[in-house]
Amino acid sequence: MNKVRGRPFEPGNTLGRGRPKGSCNKSKSPGQDLFDEYGEHVIRKLISLGLAGDTNALRICMDRVSPARRDAVIQMNLPAIRKAEDLGKAADKVTQGVRRGKITPVEAGRVMNILESRLKIFETVELAGRIEKVEEKMAAADGLPRAA
Repeated sequence: MNKVRGRPFEPGNTLGRGRPKGSCNKSKSPGQDLFDEYGEHVIRKLISLGLAGDTNALRICMDRVSPARRDAVIQMNLPAIRKAEDLGKAADKVTQGVRRGKITPVEAGRVMNILESRLKIFETVELAGRIEKVEEKMAAADGLPRAA
């Protein structure tokens, strides 16, 4: 219990220079070594089984060749959005799409988030233009003599 506290180890590397350059990491799992050795044969067997009509083998091959997309493409005809006022029409179209069952509420939420981001861009551009005009007017007013 009455141990002296201090540095637990001596400073410096006394065990050597470390791992040699170019040495490989340890394999992540024993199965990886087996797959590295027999992977090509397994893939060929799966393909031949799939061609013979084994649906599970076909599914495994197709999952590797063409994995399922995480997000599906949403197909909607939205009006052209050239100004902030056009966003209201687009939001109405999204709402109609949900109401008619053409898109899911989750998909509609994603589209609405995109529309909201677009609105923020319009607002930022408009605000920057207004600030620029105010600064120009202030600069012009500073050049004129002031009434006392």
